[in-house]
Amino acid sequence: METRKFYGDRLRSARQFRGFGLIELAKRVGISKQSLSFYENGDNVPPHENVLSLARELEFPYEFFWHEDKCTAITENTYFRSQASAGKKERLAQSVKLEYVAKMHEILSDYVEFPKLNIPKVEFIGNDDPLEMDSSEVMLEIEKIADQVRDEWNLGRGPIKNLQFVLEEQGVVVTGFQLNESKIDAFSQRVHMKNGANIFIIALALGSKPKERLNLDMAHELGHILLHPWGESLDLIDKVEFNGREKQANMFASALLLPRDTFGEDIKMYPTDLSYYQFMKRKWKVSMQAMMYRSRQLSIITLNQYQYMMRQVSKNGWRTHEPGDEPGDINDTIFQGAIDILLEQKILSVNSLLNVFGKHGVILTIEDIQDLMHLRAETLKIENKIVPLLRIK
Repeated sequence: METRKFYGDRLRSARQFRGFGLIELAKRVGISKQSLSFYENGDNVPPHENVLSLARELEFPYEFFWHEDKCTAITENTYFRSQASAGKKERLAQSVKLEYVAKMHEILSDYVEFPKLNIPKVEFIGNDDPLEMDSSEVMLEIEKIADQVRDEWNLGRGPIKNLQFVLEEQGVVVTGFQLNESKIDAFSQRVHMKNGANIFIIALALGSKPKERLNLDMAHELGHILLHPWGESLDLIDKVEFNGREKQANMFASALLLPRDTFGEDIKMYPTDLSYYQFMKRKWKVSMQAMMYRSRQLSIITLNQYQYMMRQVSKNGWRTHEPGDEPGDINDTIFQGAIDILLEQKILSVNSLLNVFGKHGVILTIEDIQDLMHLRAETLKIENKIVPLLRIK
């Protein structure tokens, strides 16, 4: 008779994926916190009916809990924007989701060749004093690094038409999650792959954000990738230092998207005219407020002028919705392209793709798989509407 093993660490992963604490999940399914803890630690095997209840509440396939994770990708820290305001459970949930993005990247890389990571090697000293991490000396360093990135990636000095494509072409994975009510803007993670290489994943919080905000988020996360260490525990960084790193990432994003010379020449024509910033927004694909920030950064406008302009922005109700804003989204991801090729060339069918994922332990609902890789809604449509039961040896 076949004896199946229940993997407690999978239960913990599923719980964290959904953003539940032990007490909350225990109450939802009517199981004691102690029993749930024993299940997760492998001290007890839950009865069949409890696994069914947990699978139903967590919206995970029943089979997920009985199969080992065979992926070898190792994830590190996750940099979050708005880390101070987002709850710990919410941040952990998004980190776990990125781990599954990394696993699916690893699996698909057996079938398609993704772009290799091509991140410029930069020398960034910054400042060890958290109170001086946005000093003029640091800003000068960051300006040079932004220019180096543009030079090495052959971006010139004009507007970047499609930053997502640029990042993907250089081996950075970009995806997006629907996080309408979340306090998280964007986040990034480094992953060690089985072939010894590293990849970086940038995840964007989608919803009502305009395209210009998404561009800034991507550039901000690239700033973390280039400027800041990844081997240390971010839990050991105090709030002041973390905020300093956030400022540096913002400085980099501004310098990358709005180069000092070319943007500076453009904006000098009418540096305090709000209607001109509306016009420049269409050209540079950056929000009006980010351009005002950059104008102040470059001393094109004075502090008093900047503050007055921002008061006008608030008075007009433009803090959250500027003129010309439209809900933004990202383009098809590299995952969409990879799966389209595999399906169109009949290398894999939808069923066989799901089974390949399953053999590696990635046993999720179709909705979760499509959401994590930001696939089009019908990509993994199964004609007979029946998802095959995964029985994996």
